[in-house]
Amino acid sequence: MNLTQEIVKIRDRELVVVKPRDLDFYFQQEGQGLADFPFWAKIWEASLVLADFVATLEPSKRVLEIWAGLGLPGLAAAAFGHQVTLTDYEPRPLELIRRSAEVNGLEVRVARLDWFKPMDLGEFEVILGAEIVYAGRLFEPLLQIFRRYLLPGGEIYLAHSRERARVLVPFLKRAEVEFEVAHSLRRLRSGEEVYEIVLNRLRPKGF
Repeated sequence: MNLTQEIVKIRDRELVVVKPRDLDFYFQQEGQGLADFPFWAKIWEASLVLADFVATLEPSKRVLEIWAGLGLPGLAAAAFGHQVTLTDYEPRPLELIRRSAEVNGLEVRVARLDWFKPMDLGEFEVILGAEIVYAGRLFEPLLQIFRRYLLPGGEIYLAHSRERARVLVPFLKRAEVEFEVAHSLRRLRSGEEVYEIVLNRLRPKGF
């Protein structure tokens, strides 16, 4: 795997993220269609917004990042004093997360997680996810992940591009059966581009 490092500044900290050097190469190798593109291989704008938000949380909380990809929000949480477990289904992003944690001198737990066959990871005060809601067939497995891993009174923070509204809005309406859902819109500027990111907080009802 041909790798490079990207330095990302989160508040007053600089984090080194180990990632693939050539995304075009991975696109050609992974398959013939968009469904096979390795979305884990890119630092998405939503993960930058979520990482910045995580830096404002009071430490030290038990934090779980699901479908972490390159793991920026989870790495940021560890850098700001939280006890972090980062998960993904694919083995390659998990290996890159381990390398990033080592480069940054961070102690994190890294584990493979299948949403359809979740294993025992314990319970967490905070669950993080960036760009994880993308298909209706995943609504119930994702909610089951929340039920299994979130401590009573815990919080879930999700970040998605506003362009995902078509699938994100139905998911949040489904989640409102069990959770209190709060919304905020963040704007991230990169050069001449402005990205609109929806940040959601979910809290179990009754707490």
